[in-house]
Formats: sequence, C-alpha cells, structure tokens
Amino acid sequence: MKTTALTAKHIGLGAKMIPFAGYNMPVQYAGINAEHETVRNAVGVFDVSHMGEFIVKGEQALDLIQKISSNDASKLVDGKIQYAYIPNETGGIVDDFLIYRIDAQTYMLVVNAANIQKDWDWIQQHNSFNVDVKDISDRTSLLAVQGPKAAEALQSLTNIALSEMDYYTFKKGAFAGFDNVLISATGYTGAGGFEIYFDNAYAEAIWDAVFKAGEPYGIKPIGLAARDTLRLEMGFCLYGNDIDDHTSPIAAGLGWVTKFTKDFVGAQLIQQQKEQGVKQKLVGFEMLERGIPRKDYEVVDGNGNLIGKVTSGTQSPSLQKAIGLAYVDVAFANVGSEVYIKIRDNKVKAQVVKPPFYQK
Repeated sequence: MKTTALTAKHIGLGAKMIPFAGYNMPVQYAGINAEHETVRNAVGVFDVSHMGEFIVKGEQALDLIQKISSNDASKLVDGKIQYAYIPNETGGIVDDFLIYRIDAQTYMLVVNAANIQKDWDWIQQHNSFNVDVKDISDRTSLLAVQGPKAAEALQSLTNIALSEMDYYTFKKGAFAGFDNVLISATGYTGAGGFEIYFDNAYAEAIWDAVFKAGEPYGIKPIGLAARDTLRLEMGFCLYGNDIDDHTSPIAAGLGWVTKFTKDFVGAQLIQQQKEQGVKQKLVGFEMLERGIPRKDYEVVDGNGNLIGKVTSGTQSPSLQKAIGLAYVDVAFANVGSEVYIKIRDNKVKAQVVKPPFYQK
C-alpha cells in the first residue's frame, strides 16, 4: 500500500486510516459530522496527495488533449482550468479530470487516484503527436483547503491575492516560504477554497504552516468520509460510483462538458446517445421516509418494478435528511417523480430533486 508524504502526520493526529485507491488514507479524525460542519462553516484541510498529475508538453500538447478529452481545451487561456471526462471507444468514461493550462504548450492533467495507471496507458495509446507526457503523481503533494474562511486562513502565507481568484483559475508563486507552488480554486465540496500543489519535500513544512496560519480561523484536518458527504450534497459525481467505463456521459448529465465542435475518441457514439436519447438518467433524490440509501440499492416504482439503481447515498449532515444519486428510467427522471428505494426488502419512499441538494 502506498503512503503520502503526510501519512505520519495523520497517524500522529489519531486519524482512522483505511486503504483507498491503493493508498493508506485518513478516512476521519474527529468524526464525519463534525468534520463536515467544519468545512461548511469554517475551514478544513484534506490531504488528497493520492490524486494523479500528468504534465503534457510540446507543440501538439493541445492536439493530444483535444483527442482524449470531451471538452474543448482550445477555449483555455493561461491560468484557467477546465473540467472534462476522458471518453472511451464504447461510449463510456475512462475517467473525469481537470485540465490546467500553464502555457500554450504546457498543461497539467489532474486525474483520479484509482485511475492513474489506466489514464496513463490510455493517453500514451493515443499519443500519436510525439508529445512529452510526464507522470509527476508520486512526487507531488496536494492539499485541498476548503471552506468559507479558506482565503483568510491562507492569505498570510502568500502574496497571491486569494480572495480575488476566480473559480476554476490557478496561479503559481511563493507559498509558506517555498517557490513554484501552484494554487488553484476549483473545489469538490461546494464550500469554496483552494488546492495547493507542491513537491513532496515541502509537505510536512507546508502542512504545519497551513495549520499555524489557520489556527485563528478554526482550521481542522478532514478525512475522506466527510469529503464524500460534502461532494454528494453538491451532486458532484464520484468516479467508480456515479460514472465508470460503462456509463453513458449523456445519461450522467455530462453533456455540458461534451463539445462536438471538435473530434475526440468516441465522439460519434456519444453524439448518437445524445440524438437517440438514453434509457436512464442520473438523478438526485431525497428520502421522504426514514431510511438511508446506499450504493447499489435497487430503485423501484410504486408497484415494485425495478426502475434503477442507487450510485451514491448518505445521511446529509447539513440537511439532516437522507439523499442520493441514482440512475432511473427516463419516465421517472423528472423532478418531483415519486420513486422507492429498496432498503432491507422494504420499499421506502423518495422523491426526485434537482441537485445541488445543499444551497448556500
């Protein structure tokens, strides 16, 4: 099992550690609900150094990205970030990822931890452009500092004006006394905040500096369990749960990052999905009766007929109600549709709602 450069810190703080995507990762510290509330109301720090980072460099770097990405990366300018997915040749999804444009010939791709090798192989397979691709995942640490007080908590560590950074932009500069640190504003929690990318050698020093600077703002370490409840309240997809190699991006609601103005792997199949329609759609739902939905629970209609499957579900700490995402037959995909989640052979009533579940 792999470790991050901060594993010793987590163990020292008494974190509950679990295997995740091949890494020994902190799942919780003080408890999921307390950590969730810290991020929603103040500021929390996630070690997400298990994520993958590839540098794509060369005259045809953009051509390679355009071929493997669903979105149109030609729209990017220096310092901008784009969300996209990597389509496969059968109309499914290899991964969802972020594209950072460093300059016209240099990009950073941020991919999911469990898919690093798969994505690497896929990109190499389609690199007919002689573009230089480097996997810097193992030497890169990544902190996600999330919450409404994140900018205030971190500002003393950098001369980059954090509160002025737009959503889905990044800057490079000095941070906590170290040069060439990349700071971005994307987030996976809906609470605002920043991602800080740096060399593993700086990891413990930067971790300590962040917690010292954030102390007056109630900063706390946060585990992966609260990251999951936070992202689900926003209706954000999790690869392996809500999308995978066999998922239609149109069914998953990813048409907004699918640009047919250029050619990419699998474009024809995905265009067919869009034109012909899909049988099921990914929807948000909230429970109207007592019960917590979990991944792979069946979704049925009033007569008990199978109409879908839950992909993510939890008891929402912010809303004090059970929520989830599920693929359901299109006849039941409209907001307000009544569906039932099978929990221990009981039909428990739920209603289709439009994410995000949590509104600021």
